[in-house]
Amino acid sequence: MEKIIHRAASRSFSNHGWLQSYHTFSFAGYYNEERIHFGALRVLNDDMVKGGMGFGTHPHDNMEIVSIPLHGALEHRDNTGRHEVIRTNEVQIMSAGTGIAHSEFNASKTDPVSFLQIWVFPKLRDITPRYQQQAFEPAERNNKLQVVVSPEQESGALLINQDAWFSLGKFDVGNSVDIVPKMAQQGSYLLVLEGEVEVAGEVLQRRDAIGLTDFDKVTVRALKAAEFLLIDVPMN
Repeated sequence: MEKIIHRAASRSFSNHGWLQSYHTFSFAGYYNEERIHFGALRVLNDDMVKGGMGFGTHPHDNMEIVSIPLHGALEHRDNTGRHEVIRTNEVQIMSAGTGIAHSEFNASKTDPVSFLQIWVFPKLRDITPRYQQQAFEPAERNNKLQVVVSPEQESGALLINQDAWFSLGKFDVGNSVDIVPKMAQQGSYLLVLEGEVEVAGEVLQRRDAIGLTDFDKVTVRALKAAEFLLIDVPMN
């Protein structure tokens, strides 16, 4: 087994007043040659946007972009005319494909919104841009993994243009789950959202992360009540 640890405090932090953002991987003005990507996982940003503020219209192409609100609601507009609000317990995916321009704003004028924005390199390039969002019942991740993003059309999860899976878990103290690679040459990246877990002999706390490759099975055990995001991606 190969593993890489990304402690919460080791992430890059930028404070723009209206935006506070932690970058796990190189992004914008932050560059670290040891943190360019983890396989197909390219960006993992942990953002907090003040009420009434947001990102103006900007373009993307050939990237799978997943947004997961943790607290509050995020307002989305794009150049196809789509206008949506993504709330806690919902997940959004946008396949930028040949190109799309969108904006993201805090849907509240007063309360902050916290969300993860994650970029994954696509499997197929230059596809027709596609947007999807879906609510997921939080009880369905109690002491088990709930798949929210999948390459499998009939899975009930959001469809991604890559051999990648995103799963959310919420575990009581002492409960555990085994992680098994879904495909050959697959890696697993686990981000602790809240609480404390033990993975592969490592103790991870809030916003710590671990990337695992070359393993057959590994157990994640909650040392304290814990929530985490698991991202399975191709490594080549």
